[in-house]
Amino acid sequence: MAQRDVDPITLSVVRGVLETTQREMTLALEKTARSSVFNLAHDYSTALFNHTPEMILQGQDIPIHLGSLIPAMKAVDRFFGGDIHEGDLILHNDPDYAGSHIIDTCMYYPVFYHGELVFWTVCKGHLTDIGGPVPAGYNPEAKEIYAEGLRIPPIKIWDKGVPRKDIMNMLLTNMRARRDQEGDFNALIGACQVGARNLIALMDKYGKETVQDCIEELLSMANRHMNSLIAKVPDGTYKGTAVLEDAGHGFGDFDITATVTIKGESCHIEIASPPQIPYFINSYEGNSYSGVYLGLMMFAQLPPPYNEGLYRNVTVDMGPKGTLCNAKPPAPHMNCTTTPMETLTDAVRLAFEQAAPDKVSASWGHANGCNIAGWDTRHDEEYVTMVLASIISGAGATNSQDGWHVRGPECCFGALTSGDIEMLEHSYPIIIHRYSMMTDSGGAGKFRGGSGACWEVEPLDKPMTLITFGEGRRIPAMGAGGARSTMIEPKVGRLEITRNGKTEIITDNVIETIHPGERAANKNPGGGGFGNPFERDVLKVVEDIRDGLVSVEGARLDYGVIISDPETLTVDEAATARARAAA
Repeated sequence: MAQRDVDPITLSVVRGVLETTQREMTLALEKTARSSVFNLAHDYSTALFNHTPEMILQGQDIPIHLGSLIPAMKAVDRFFGGDIHEGDLILHNDPDYAGSHIIDTCMYYPVFYHGELVFWTVCKGHLTDIGGPVPAGYNPEAKEIYAEGLRIPPIKIWDKGVPRKDIMNMLLTNMRARRDQEGDFNALIGACQVGARNLIALMDKYGKETVQDCIEELLSMANRHMNSLIAKVPDGTYKGTAVLEDAGHGFGDFDITATVTIKGESCHIEIASPPQIPYFINSYEGNSYSGVYLGLMMFAQLPPPYNEGLYRNVTVDMGPKGTLCNAKPPAPHMNCTTTPMETLTDAVRLAFEQAAPDKVSASWGHANGCNIAGWDTRHDEEYVTMVLASIISGAGATNSQDGWHVRGPECCFGALTSGDIEMLEHSYPIIIHRYSMMTDSGGAGKFRGGSGACWEVEPLDKPMTLITFGEGRRIPAMGAGGARSTMIEPKVGRLEITRNGKTEIITDNVIETIHPGERAANKNPGGGGFGNPFERDVLKVVEDIRDGLVSVEGARLDYGVIISDPETLTVDEAATARARAAA
C-alpha cells in the first residue's frame, strides 16, 4: 500500500507525542524503581515498536540495549506467532532469542486498539541479580552459560490481563535481594503501561491511520538521512581491526575485524572474530548488533529521528555461529555488553574512518568495573548491586575538542549516571572514600582524551564480596589522527586492594572478599586523544597541570612540555622547543 502524505504540523505533533511518551516511560522507571542500578544509574532503556514489529522510536538511553532490542523484539514476536492477546505481558532475557546478556531483562507489552495489535511498548533494564552462583551475575569462573544465572526465554507473565503470580514467584525465588528485583520488575511493567496509555490517547485524537502514516514518514526520514550519508562515502571496501586484550583468562589477545562495503546508498558490514571460548566474554548475535550499530552511529552523527529506518539499507553479517561475536549455547557471555562489545564498536568505527577520515574520532575508555554483595545488618537482609560508578571512564577526543571527563564507558556513551555518593552509602553498608578523576588518565593528543574515574570503597561491618569485570587494563583507549601516549600506566584500568597497609594491584577479572578496614579502589581508563600531542597548545598543557588532569612528568613525557618550576608552573620554553623538535 502506498504511503499517504501527511501534513508537516500533524507530523510534528505526532513525533512530539512519541518522544514525550518515551521520556515519560524512562521517568516512570527512574521514579518507581527499587535498585540503585535503576533509580540512580539509569541502566535501562525504552523503545516503541509498531505491529510489524519495527522500532519506531528509541530512547536516548543505553546503546548496548537499543541495538539488541531490534532483533529481540522480532524473536519474541516470532516465538508467539499469532498467540498475542490484549493484556499479555512478555518477559525475556535469553541471548539465544537475541537478548543482550541475561542480567538485562526485557518487558514487551502489546498495545491493542479496537481489538487490533498496533504497537508494542518495550522496556529493558539491568537487574542487580539474576540468580546463579555469583552475586550480580558476573562470574569470571563460568565455563558455560548455565553457571551465570537464569535464562528466561520469551514467557508471558500476564496472560490476557491476568498476572501469572506463580511464574513471577518462581523467578524471584531464584534471585538475591528479592525486594530490589521485584521493585524493578514492577517499574518495568509500569513504564510499559505508561507508554501504552499515551499511544492509545494519541490514536483517539488523530486516528490510527493518521498516526501510522506519520510513523512511516518518520521511518522514511531516518532512512533518507542514513542513505544520504552513505552516498557521500566513496564506493569501496574498508577494514578496521581492534584488539581485545587478555583480561586474565589465559587465551591471549584477540583481533576483531569489521569489513565495510559501500555501494551507492547501501552498506554491508561483515564481522570476523575468533572461535568462542569458555570465558564470559562471548557475545551472542543480538548483543553484537548493538556494537555494530553504535560504531556506525559514532561515525554517522546523524540528526534525529532515531528509529529502525536508519538501518533499512544496512546489512550485517556477524560471521559463523560459534564465534566470539556470534556465540551459540552453551557459551558463557555475561561480560559481553562491555567486552567484547566495545572492541567490536571500535573495529566498526575504524573501518568507517578508513572510508571517511574527516569524520574520525578517538575511542572512549572501555569498561573496567565491579559488583558488590554482602549482608546488610541494618535491615537483616542480603544486598547486591552493580556499581555503575565504577565503570565511568573518559570520552574520546575529536578533531575539534578534548574528550569529556568521566562520561563513558563506550558501551553506554554518556547515558549512565553514577548517582550521589550519599545515596549509595544510604542504600548499602559501605563507605565510599573516593570518587574522583585521575591524573594522566586521558589519552595524550592535540586534543586530550577525557579523564577516567577512581571509585574506592570499604565495607562497614561485614565482609563484602567484590567481583570485577571488563578490560582496558593493559591497552589504553585508541587515539586517532596521530595521537599517542608515552605514559601508559595511568591510562589503563586496574583494581587496587589495600590490606594491612599494603596495596595489591589486580588486572584480572576476579572474585575477592573485602573486610572492614580494607579498601578496594577501582580505577577506570580515560578516553583516547586526537592528533599529535606535541602540537597541543603549551598553555593548555599548563592549565591541565593546574587542574590536576596532567602531572608535571606527564606533561614532559606525553606533550614535550618541560616545567622548570613546579610551584609556579613556569615553562622552560627552550627545553620544550628542543623536546618537541626532537620528537
